[in-house]
Amino acid sequence: MNIGVIGAGSWGTTLADLLARKGYPVSLWAFEPELAEGMERSRENDLYLPGFVLAENLSVTSDLAGAVSGKEMLVLVSPSQVMRRVMEGAASHIGPDTLIVSASKGIENDTLLPMSDVLEAVLPEGLSGQLAFLSGPSFAREVAAGMPTAVVAASSDAGVARRVQEAFNTDCFRVYTGDDVVGVELGGALKNVVALAAGVCDGLGFGYNSRAALITRGLAEMTRLGVAMGARPETFAGLAGMGDLVLTCTGDLSRNRTVGMELGRGRKLDDILAGMQMVAEGVKTTLSAYQLARKLGVEVPITEQMYSILYEDKDPRQAVSDLMLRRLKSEGE
Repeated sequence: MNIGVIGAGSWGTTLADLLARKGYPVSLWAFEPELAEGMERSRENDLYLPGFVLAENLSVTSDLAGAVSGKEMLVLVSPSQVMRRVMEGAASHIGPDTLIVSASKGIENDTLLPMSDVLEAVLPEGLSGQLAFLSGPSFAREVAAGMPTAVVAASSDAGVARRVQEAFNTDCFRVYTGDDVVGVELGGALKNVVALAAGVCDGLGFGYNSRAALITRGLAEMTRLGVAMGARPETFAGLAGMGDLVLTCTGDLSRNRTVGMELGRGRKLDDILAGMQMVAEGVKTTLSAYQLARKLGVEVPITEQMYSILYEDKDPRQAVSDLMLRRLKSEGE
């Protein structure tokens, strides 16, 4: 099976290398020509995944049409806010029987659409039934290092989910199947907002009590918004929900938690982002989640406070105080 991976960040590079080491011929597309040339020459992604040698049967290119044409499976790992633009450029080169796997986590700002709806809008007609979504607690560097990891592949077609499961599963990377596409997508996107908040708490010097409360109430908030969008609540107790949430709220490799920590320490968002090479998806997902919740009439107090910190320059300590002094209620509300 010939495979194309679109997006050569840390996660795209990791997935491309994982598939190549299973014996598949893989083409990895990098937006930056100089990155593609450097990776081909050095056999390492020294910008986004330094320290890992790429498999011999993994080729790297900046030619999007070449990376897409003739492929039996495409793995999409572009940042969510550019997914539409990238796939509009690729769409005419995708074959009618291609299996499409999205591994990007986010909600489009302009339309408030998850990646499943974005892809259905831009991909050739008939490919919507061949879409799957890969998500779960999976830091790229740990997967690249061969540390045991478990994720879920969700599709509305059980046969598609099984094909993705078989393609990706290894002795270190276990893949489960699921059919709640909306829940898996939203779990992967919304947990980044809560991870930002967890980082803020850490940056303010709070302890384990604060983090545990935030994770628990963050999960409740994610579930409320997800159910309002058609997801099943139990999905948020799984790998794409609770699993990914715990990882990104506690792990030192979490870009979103790192941004939150710097905010909690008093740094300004623009300064923080200017010093980062990789994308912290939660910053823009916070905007989408806040607008979605308002549109649907869903209560999301953590998201609201993160929106105020990120986009209204609210003092993080005041945000925490406002969360704690909200109207008293039962836990089930």
